[in-house]
Amino acid sequence: MISRRDFLQVSMAASAMVGASGFGNWARLAAQQALTQDQLLEFDTFGNVSLIHVTDIHAQLKPIYFREPEINIGVGDNKGEVPHVTGADFRKMYGIEDGSPSHYALTYNDFSSLAKEYGRVGGLDRVATVINSIRAARPDALLLDGGDTWHGSYTCYQTAGQDMVNVMNALKPDAMTFHWEFTLGQDRVREIVEGLPFAALGQNIFDAEWDEPAEDFKPYEFFERGGVKIAVIGQAFPYMPIANPGWMFPDYSFGIRDEHMQQMVDEVREQGAELVVCLSHNGFDVDKKMAGVVTGIDVILSGHTHDALPEPALVGDTIIIASGSNGKFVSRVDLDVRDGRMMGFRHKLIPIFSDVIEPDAEVAALIDEQRAPYQAELDEVIGQTDSLLYRRGNFNGSWDDLICDALLSERDAEIAMSPGVRWGPSLIPGDDITRDDIWNVTSMTYGKAYRSEMTGEFIKVILEDVADNIFNPDPYYQQGGDMVRIGGMGYSIDISKPQGERISDMTLLSTGEPIDPARNYVVAGWASVNEGTEGPQIWDVVESHIRKLGTVSLEPNTSVKVSGT
Repeated sequence: MISRRDFLQVSMAASAMVGASGFGNWARLAAQQALTQDQLLEFDTFGNVSLIHVTDIHAQLKPIYFREPEINIGVGDNKGEVPHVTGADFRKMYGIEDGSPSHYALTYNDFSSLAKEYGRVGGLDRVATVINSIRAARPDALLLDGGDTWHGSYTCYQTAGQDMVNVMNALKPDAMTFHWEFTLGQDRVREIVEGLPFAALGQNIFDAEWDEPAEDFKPYEFFERGGVKIAVIGQAFPYMPIANPGWMFPDYSFGIRDEHMQQMVDEVREQGAELVVCLSHNGFDVDKKMAGVVTGIDVILSGHTHDALPEPALVGDTIIIASGSNGKFVSRVDLDVRDGRMMGFRHKLIPIFSDVIEPDAEVAALIDEQRAPYQAELDEVIGQTDSLLYRRGNFNGSWDDLICDALLSERDAEIAMSPGVRWGPSLIPGDDITRDDIWNVTSMTYGKAYRSEMTGEFIKVILEDVADNIFNPDPYYQQGGDMVRIGGMGYSIDISKPQGERISDMTLLSTGEPIDPARNYVVAGWASVNEGTEGPQIWDVVESHIRKLGTVSLEPNTSVKVSGT
């Protein structure tokens, strides 16, 4: 008799057989003009339950370019495991042909040339078309939003998230969880949550004073779909006060709280749940560890680390789905749930090629309505770029190199720091740089550009702390984004070393001299989590710098030497 785990592994193999990379026939098509919307959406409806997953949209209403990471280093048990495989190695792993649409969608190589061939991705009006198509085949499909939705653009900042709330409400989600939303401030989050026509979930969002589940968020929600009782449990980002300013949401505490998650899984099972779905913003490696600790979760819909995987990962009896970011992908998961158990599934990661997918007219009009009051400001051209501007990767995103250059120049600093956040679209050589583009990589509610003095010793402490947040072998201690970007200084990092010993050879680039631990250096940065930070807003700093340049041309950044991978 076949075990349930063996059956799920067979299901995974069958899922992968849908196409060379789990995408369907389009994965091997050679050119953009050969793609059709029907091919992108092709799916053999399976079982009796469908899940639709979007996550980490970061307020991107319109189509964009988005380059996947070149460097995504795994450590500990995750070394060399997905999602820590990139480029040609990733294509080889999934049987993706060079130059194919899935090459463009999922890897970074030849990005600029492939972007010109295949065009932009995303746009929530196109996402709406995909969702509507899935609902046409499965009317009671569950749409679940993994968070990082009300953050990341000019209009989102100007409207305190209302533009995204309005558009997402039109997509009719069934539930969401949270991360950057809390940087709108706890009062604004409460105000929005009270009016949401769907469930706001977070089993790990607690009242900070009483250390008990916060009343504003439900731990889980039940749904009846396809004759199946489904429990969706929310998991908000666990490390809010570490990664973001805790003074913006003092009434709440977070954490992974896997023991409480186990209690919630047991509780929903006792109430008759036949399928348990975790809507997570943990990050992929944390989700993998949690799946090995908590029993009884059938599906984890993973968010936060922006990974896009054409096949689910399997941990025990739990499948983990990674659906990318910035509106670039939608995941569909069909499940066969019988006798209270998940018996099999079929999965497809659907890329939102915006030139191929017809926009939904109503949602397109709604998006334009949100942007209309700000259109002149959004469209103003600040400069041009001769360089590919991108952010994703553990080190040296070129957008952040440009931001660091702006901080060095505009703030008269020796060293610049830009946070290793993952959000932000790309621009290809020859593009105009608009104010919209600048805000897409700088918009946040604590964006002031500080200027201060720091000793060389303190700068090393900062780098060591951030490095441990990323490269600690235990996923539960990986509490950051990517490595802080540094301008004006070079250094070496050995990933394999323990905390406090990873950073060496710190050098001031302007003089070539080693960083003196005892000397004070003028440092400019932004996105400090400290309350009361003073300075101009980072988007104004960057805009001023680009206006002076006229055309952005960046040399490859070779100032960080990485070893121990």
